[in-house]
Amino acid sequence: MEIRHLKLIKAIVEEGSITKAIDKLHLTQSALSHQLKEAEYQLGTKLFLRTNKKLIPTKAGEKVYGIANEILDKLSETELQIKEMVFGEFGEIRISTECFSSYHWLPSVIKQFHDLYPNIELKIVTEATHYPLQKLLDNVIDIGIVSDQIKDGRIKYIELFQDEVMMAVSENHPWVNKKYVTPEDFANEHLIIHSLPLETVTVHQMFLAPAKITPKKITPLPLTEASIEMVKANMGVMSMAKWALQPYLKNGAVKAIKIGKNGLKRKHFIAIRAEKQYPDYFSQFIGFLLNEINLQ
Repeated sequence: MEIRHLKLIKAIVEEGSITKAIDKLHLTQSALSHQLKEAEYQLGTKLFLRTNKKLIPTKAGEKVYGIANEILDKLSETELQIKEMVFGEFGEIRISTECFSSYHWLPSVIKQFHDLYPNIELKIVTEATHYPLQKLLDNVIDIGIVSDQIKDGRIKYIELFQDEVMMAVSENHPWVNKKYVTPEDFANEHLIIHSLPLETVTVHQMFLAPAKITPKKITPLPLTEASIEMVKANMGVMSMAKWALQPYLKNGAVKAIKIGKNGLKRKHFIAIRAEKQYPDYFSQFIGFLLNEINLQ
């Protein structure tokens, strides 16, 4: 049997049909059907049975699938080792982080890391932003930077930093003279948030929801500059990390108000899979993150 036969059998078992395997192998259905017939002819037995438009592996098919996984994994590992021998360490880190565009420390970390590991690609997976821990468990990302934790033995957390969330309001807003706001103060307010779902918004999750308070109006607006302009015009209030809000306070048109008597503080963590064996360059990347934060 050839490598292409092993790839085909693996794809059919995992996808359930030749039709679905097309997207994985990028070949026509007729070409894949021909390859399957070749493999079955060489082995002298059927590898799949057709049931309700699905291909179910026979005992022989299950055996070949197990061997295919071993051989293809070993082949992939060998190819990577050869690339490392020729070009240096080679790979990727898939990362998702809340408010990535605002994190002023991340570009510096990326530069330092690429200077040391030019062949390691750092991918920002934006579609994982709202559910990074689930995407981490689904192997869509390798590292999540999160402020929420779930109790799951499959996830390991490394504390990164702590910040404070504050309310941004117009200089003409009634809250300006308050030392801090309470949940009840939000009842008649227009709250501007970056995006839905509401459960991912810190001020809702940690401050309003426990008090069973819902603002009179909530508007998702993913553009920070547009949200700030609405705040300036006294058309709503919004929550922001204190460090991210600082540049908008300079001309006095926007004011920062503390949330709750003790302030609304949250911790951020690096989340990785607890049982996964990460390459050494992952540890180096995490080290750069921790060092950069400590310098802030």
